[in-house]
Amino acid sequence: MNRKRFLTSLAFLPFATTAMKLNDFSKLSQSMERTDLMPVLFVGHGSPMNAIETNEFTEGWRVTAASMPKPNAILCISAHWETNGTFVTSMPKPITVHDFGGFPQKLFDVQYPAPGSPELARETRELITDTKVALDEQWGLDHGAWSVIKQMYPDASVPVIQLSLDYRKSAESQYNLAKDLAPLRRKGVLIIGSGNMVHNLRKLDWSGKTAGFDWALDANETFKKLISGNEHQKLTDYQKLGTAAGMAIPSPEHYLPLLYVLALKNKGENTTFFNDKMVMGSISMTSVVVSGGV
Repeated sequence: MNRKRFLTSLAFLPFATTAMKLNDFSKLSQSMERTDLMPVLFVGHGSPMNAIETNEFTEGWRVTAASMPKPNAILCISAHWETNGTFVTSMPKPITVHDFGGFPQKLFDVQYPAPGSPELARETRELITDTKVALDEQWGLDHGAWSVIKQMYPDASVPVIQLSLDYRKSAESQYNLAKDLAPLRRKGVLIIGSGNMVHNLRKLDWSGKTAGFDWALDANETFKKLISGNEHQKLTDYQKLGTAAGMAIPSPEHYLPLLYVLALKNKGENTTFFNDKMVMGSISMTSVVVSGGV
């Protein structure tokens, strides 16, 4: 589970001096318009090895993908892209970022050649009104994105962009930012938050004999109960949820993608859980689907 931590501290790139042509926006709207509201998905991604293994978790991702309409594009908020500021990948051909260490060479050999979408990146930037968003052409797709999406859409035919996590922003600020993404659900964009509700690498049981420590199980159940009860304010104030939650979230990057997904839930939509299991004592693979809107 050792990994290199890529912290991007880029200054904001200069914004283009001319706006995107109106006919480009029109083409994007026409090509991505849907009548159905796309689901929103939080995935507990766990080990990067899930990218090349077949197990109960990867099967859960595949079944979930098969149960929903094939998206026109994917916007992923990954725990593994933290930045100084807010960025969205805008390159037409994102690289596969191997942002980890200590794993077999065959994992580093994996490439996921999904196309990007500069058009969707620009529209995402325009939708986010209270925060400056810069277009990024350097990052690519990190393992929080590609290790999951590779299992869901193995043919790499769906365009994928990533939105970064600004490590300066509070949980509440990021929850509010996520609400601006709501119109993308009407354009066939599948928004995926990729992290883990419970993620404490310092407490891992490397023997693999412990399914879940008591504190980890307690925290996971607390989060699920609050999610089911639509108690989003308590979830954004997770520091007030007690000792177990504090141990479950020693740093927020794996938890924050969950808040992006919950922020996009509409009144009357359903919340369902899958892959609801602990691994190595202190990592929750619990995943969430928000769906059922009209």
